Amino acid sequence: MTKTIRVSGISVPLRHDREQVFRKACRTAGIRGRDVRRSQIVRQSVDARHKEDVKYIYSVDLTIEQHTAYNRRDGRVREVSPMVYAPKACGSIPISAPPAVIGAGPAGLFCAYLLARHGYRPLVFERGKRVDERQADVERFWNGGTLLPDSNVQFGEGGAGTFSDGKLNTLVRDKCGRNRFVLETFVSCGAPGDILYAGRPHIGTDVLRTVVANMRDEILRMGGQFCFSSKITDLVIKNHRLHALEINREQIVPVSAAVLAIGHSARDTFEMLRKHNILMEPKAFAVGMRVEHPQDEINRIQYGSRADLSLLPAASYKLTHRAANGRSVYSFCMCPGGYVVNASSEPGHLTVNGMSDRARDSRNANSAIIVSVTPEDFPDPDDPLSGAAFQRDLEEKAWRAGRGKIPQQRFGDFEHGCAMCGAHLLSCTDSETDTHLLSCTGSETGTRVSSCTKGLTAQANLRDIFPDAVSDAFIDGMHAFSGKIPGFDREDTILSAVESRTSSPVRILRGEDFQSSVRGLYPCGEGAGYAGGITSAAMDGLKTAEAIMAVYKEDNP
Repeated sequence: MTKTIRVSGISVPLRHDREQVFRKACRTAGIRGRDVRRSQIVRQSVDARHKEDVKYIYSVDLTIEQHTAYNRRDGRVREVSPMVYAPKACGSIPISAPPAVIGAGPAGLFCAYLLARHGYRPLVFERGKRVDERQADVERFWNGGTLLPDSNVQFGEGGAGTFSDGKLNTLVRDKCGRNRFVLETFVSCGAPGDILYAGRPHIGTDVLRTVVANMRDEILRMGGQFCFSSKITDLVIKNHRLHALEINREQIVPVSAAVLAIGHSARDTFEMLRKHNILMEPKAFAVGMRVEHPQDEINRIQYGSRADLSLLPAASYKLTHRAANGRSVYSFCMCPGGYVVNASSEPGHLTVNGMSDRARDSRNANSAIIVSVTPEDFPDPDDPLSGAAFQRDLEEKAWRAGRGKIPQQRFGDFEHGCAMCGAHLLSCTDSETDTHLLSCTGSETGTRVSSCTKGLTAQANLRDIFPDAVSDAFIDGMHAFSGKIPGFDREDTILSAVESRTSSPVRILRGEDFQSSVRGLYPCGEGAGYAGGITSAAMDGLKTAEAIMAVYKEDNP
């Protein structure tokens, strides 16, 4: 018999190896290294509170014999029982047709993955394309090609998170081991092993695409099926119960249950649900802009000038502020060493997002700085889809401001306007490095700062896009954040608009059994209003699969 003890707060210098961490964990626990049957790093973080002495901090699990004594007096040492996620299929209703999963983002993929593991043979319907085909479509669009409404940054295999930083941190409390299961599944499908213990785990968009494809292959191996370029255009409902799905207005597919993992941008699907009187409500979210700063400056501010940056990850930040007008202002989806990307999904409308490769080696950091909006800001607070209308209005203004390209402006010009040239900006492009430069043509100094983007850019007056209350709160927040990150509000900070898809503008109501007002229809994930980010969406997908497994018998026990 063995037991596991966790040793936390193990501090080591930046230059170290695993053997040093192991030895210090054993000393702290008061045990001999040869008595350890197994060791595992469970957390690694950076302690940069003292800039003159930046360190790594570890937590390590040590498995020892049950009878082995350890230092119980040290508060950093405690016995733990590792959580094992092991849901069971306990439903009693025979399954008459395969369950459908609508959407192949993280919520849909993990829902389908768990159902397939338990023999339910799910059908996954994705309106977009396979991830490799989708990548080609997105690259063509960023290089000036035509936007494809069903194959873009928002729609396609992997969901919107595929073109992001691939962050995996979550604030969701996890007492069942779902979070660990999500991370272990990602690793088994090709993600780097450090996501299992990194304090701020991320995969990176370049690696995430491979992980998504491998996860699809595993679902197929377990009996699931994928149907790409397959949009759900209608529901067949009888006596308040779902019976079938209409695909591309051409085909009717009977289903026993359907999971609505549609993502936060499926506005046409929201409209279809409203036609069937499925209960929904408007939901608060936030809007704003992407801001960029040189990554080396963020590194220096966060780590200090003496730290060996070759031994540290690209630095990040997390900022919050309550503006004078009462609005919450905060950083969102911060991308160290990343790019601002054109994330549009609808012709004549433009939205942006942030994206980083695994290496996070672009010269700029970017983050969304966003301002809270509530249903009272929407055109009709009582309309469940009024938040989507509010988004579309901002995105249409952004598209017009940039004439179809990402509209950009310096923060100083956004706040004050350019006294000499009326906020006219010069946009230059270096085609070999995909670098876009902005400079104020009326500036006496000719200051020039570079922007890291994926997508064509244009000069614009961004104040015309937002309501005054949002612009005022944004400016207030930028100055407040400069108190924590000196120079955050520097006048040549580049702003890119509009960040509008921070979360779903609507919540599709569901009960404790995870079903909507139509029986057999299971709203799930970020698009349904129950998650925010890759990990929480994946965990909600698991919970939704558990709900189905509690009702129906396996198709293939």
